[in-house]
Amino acid sequence: MTRSVQALAYARPSSLTSSQVGPSLGLETAGGLTPRGAEAHPRFFAGFLTDPRIAARGLLAVADVAAARYYQRPSPASLDPVVTGNGDRLRFESFSGCCGVYARLDVLQEGLDGRETGHGTTNVNAPLREALSRITADDPLHLRVGPEELAVTTLEGPVVEKKVPLPDRWLRGFAEAQVASAGFDLRAELTAAQAVAFLRSLPRSSPSGRAARGARWVVASGGSLRPTTRPVPGAVCLPGPERLVALQRVLRDATALRVYGPVADGAAAASAWEVVLPGMRLTLTLSPDSARGFSGEGGVLEALATSDAAADAELVSVLLAWEPRIEPAELAEQAGLSVARVRAALTRLGTAGRVGYDLADAAYFHRELPYDADRAERHNPRLVAARGLVGEGAVTLDGALATVASGDRRYQVRESGSEVSCPCQWWADYRGRRGPCKHALAVRMVRRGATVAGGVR
Repeated sequence: MTRSVQALAYARPSSLTSSQVGPSLGLETAGGLTPRGAEAHPRFFAGFLTDPRIAARGLLAVADVAAARYYQRPSPASLDPVVTGNGDRLRFESFSGCCGVYARLDVLQEGLDGRETGHGTTNVNAPLREALSRITADDPLHLRVGPEELAVTTLEGPVVEKKVPLPDRWLRGFAEAQVASAGFDLRAELTAAQAVAFLRSLPRSSPSGRAARGARWVVASGGSLRPTTRPVPGAVCLPGPERLVALQRVLRDATALRVYGPVADGAAAASAWEVVLPGMRLTLTLSPDSARGFSGEGGVLEALATSDAAADAELVSVLLAWEPRIEPAELAEQAGLSVARVRAALTRLGTAGRVGYDLADAAYFHRELPYDADRAERHNPRLVAARGLVGEGAVTLDGALATVASGDRRYQVRESGSEVSCPCQWWADYRGRRGPCKHALAVRMVRRGATVAGGVR
């Protein structure tokens, strides 16, 4: 598995200190993009949290996911959370080490009491578990995201450095989770009492101590959720229910639980679980299986493979301005493209980590992950293999049929409208549920005239 190393350089450790106005939480930043360009230590916010105890528990939940591996054995390294300032809110994001759980805490405008919230994305140094756990009252809590004085960026060197191994699978998974969420709809909404009862009924771990395999399903019934043995209409997949354990931290303050998922088609699927809090939302998105990360889902491979989407994504990316809610119709008018092409471009930008998706708003938001997110595309195995087949001239078209020479075998790929089939093992196993196989992808690249070296840059 290909790995890179993410170097994080902070001016000082993050800290929770006491002052005359009460406790002050300072989160230090390490590199990132803002409207002014790349900055070593960007500053996004300085002000008070309206519900400090709830915010502290929400931040701990995000940190829990960043440090967790729900299937594989624990690893001592985890990437610090990512924070994005969108002008009217702060978003704290993390992704589990096993690549199967995405977490985000949105602190909305009503949860912040500051002069302004900046724009941009960065990592934050957050080794503050013990300190955050001590925040149990609703006394005023001052929050600072970024250096206390902007002059800090002129220091000769940082005093805190971290080097974290960053597998390509992690990068692809972080981006893929966003794109998968864009296909979800609201399936159920529970009141606070119903949410607490349901979440507390779930196992915190499997009897074996490892995450359970296989899909479970739940369906809205009588204002709550009940388990079902099969994916009936309206059902939501709940794979590895013990992976929702991080939500336990904020249950006492929950006002609602919203459950999102795709249309049930009989196969295991990803789902999202959003706890609504005063001035905040905490969301966990689960991969279709506790032993299967988001990186192999492949639902966006065709968007990555088309030359039109690559050019459109480049144009649309120039028009993004750290908006908390991206409006495709407005972008379409500015870019001179159809709304459908803008949506395809946003899908492509999502795979590069350049936009996220907010289920509550049913809209993309602008952020730029503070690492080389384009690696998620360049090192996607099926995409790389398909481009290799195209480059070798291995695809021969014959009407609705195509022959692909791969190794010692030849595969006949048949297309009928949007439907495609291939006799390879990947297609036999997944039937398109995890995106096209490399042979079908290569055929579509040739039909659409995609270039081998295409890519969002």
